[in-house]
Formats: sequence, structure tokens, C-alpha cells
Amino acid sequence: MTLNPTQRFSNRAADYARYRPGYPAELITFLHETCAIPVHAKVADIGAGTGISSKLLLDAGHPVIAVEPNDAMRQTADQWLSGYPDYSSIAAPAERTTLPDDSVDLVVAAQAFHWFDRNQVRNEFARILRPGGLVALIWNSRLLDGSEFLRGYETLLRTYGVDYSEVAERYSDDADMQDWFGSGLQHIGHFHYAQKLDFDALRGRALSSSYVPQAGHPNHEPMSRALETLFNTTAQHGFVDFEYDTRVYVGTL
Repeated sequence: MTLNPTQRFSNRAADYARYRPGYPAELITFLHETCAIPVHAKVADIGAGTGISSKLLLDAGHPVIAVEPNDAMRQTADQWLSGYPDYSSIAAPAERTTLPDDSVDLVVAAQAFHWFDRNQVRNEFARILRPGGLVALIWNSRLLDGSEFLRGYETLLRTYGVDYSEVAERYSDDADMQDWFGSGLQHIGHFHYAQKLDFDALRGRALSSSYVPQAGHPNHEPMSRALETLFNTTAQHGFVDFEYDTRVYVGTL
């Protein structure tokens, strides 16, 4: 499987839009109150995908330009968010957004920065930001421990996933973000978040991940059986808790 992000999610856009998590309300409070980002600050949502983060920002009062190179994901976002007058989208990669110089107040990358060329996007973000503008990098990091379900799901991915370890190694931690922002890093936030999923939703959440084998792959059926077994042995009242540490890093460039 290729690591090219403009291709690997094309056949997962529907599952991604339906089953991927949103973000905790505390995240917006953090951006507005702790980071002092004005409510109407113009946002470039880079690697916007199916529009989950764009909707969060639009609902909080921000005009949003979604920058997304994957046609299937961007079209899904466009259909979902077409009713927002302050929403628009651009088909472009993070490293070459085509946005004008000094055109946005805030650059956001939610669940996407690990797919970018780190050096190129630093220059591109600096180019499109207005003086004093901020960058907010956000992840919903799935918890790997803390419950029988979480431990079992991690084991399942390591057993049946396709290039799972290679993808997991791309995620940034606090020290990595300190290095990327340098002296510009101003705020770090961590928030607990969870999805309560029945089995169909759990299956859809799994299939939204690019490293989970789809139908036709030799690992698909055994993983599906293992996922059902895991659910049946760990669910409480028909649901499992899919838990995250939502991380946000905000600073200047």
C-alpha cells in the first residue's frame, strides 16, 4: 500500500465521514480563550479531508477555506458543508496551497500534519499567514491502553493491519512539535474524547483507517472475525468506548 495520502483514502471517504470522531468542545474553548484566537479569524484548514475539522471551525464562527488534494474526500466535504456561506474549498496539497500571501489568520491541520512534508509546509504556512497569524496542529490520538477493548484493538491492528506500524511512526509527540515550532510554540493542550460505538460503527471506524485491509485483501476476513470477537467479549450494553487523547499545538512560525 502506498503512503501517498492523496490516494490511500479515496475509497474510504464515506466511512471516514460517517465514523471518524469529531473533536471535544474544549478544543474550541482552548483556541479562543487560552490562545486568544478571535472568533471570526479566517482559517485555512489544510488537509481538511471530509470536512470534520472544517465543520467544527465553521460552527464556532470562523470563515474556512478547506485545502484538500483528495477528490473523493474534498467532494464529500463540499456536499456536507455546502450550506455554510463562509465555507469554500481548494483542490491543492498542503505544500502548495495556491492561497495568496498573507491571506489567513489561522492555519489548522487536524489529523493530517503527519502526511505533509514538514519543511515545505513550514514555508507554505508562513507564506499564507498574515503577520501574527497562528498555526494549530491537532490530532485525535487513539489510546492504546486503559481497557481490555483498547488493548485488544491495538493488538488486532498490529496483527492484521497493512503498513500499520509505518503509519503509526509518523505521528508527532510533544517533543517533536516543540522541535518543529521551535521558539514559536505557545500552547499545548490535551483533552480526553471518546466515541461510544456499536458493532456496525466500530467496523466502519476501523475501515476508515487506511491501514485496515478492505474486502479482497487476504487479511480482511480474519480481521473482521477478530474484530467481532473483540467486540463481543468487551462491549458493555452493546457498545465499546473508542477513546482518544485529543492533542493541539499552537504557535507562530
